[in-house]
Amino acid sequence: MSKAFSLLILLIMVVQVIYPLGLPGLKRRRDFWKLALVALGMMMLTVLIRP
Repeated sequence: MSKAFSLLILLIMVVQVIYPLGLPGLKRRRDFWKLALVALGMMMLTVLIRP
């Protein structure tokens, strides 16, 4: 599941660079790094929750 989530976030980042998503905070192409921070935070949370 973690690998699938990583690939999904990577795909969304590529789409953001090619064509901005237009969501609040993601209006410009250079905002793709915000998606990377969210993905990193979610992966850290997964590591902390996992036994």
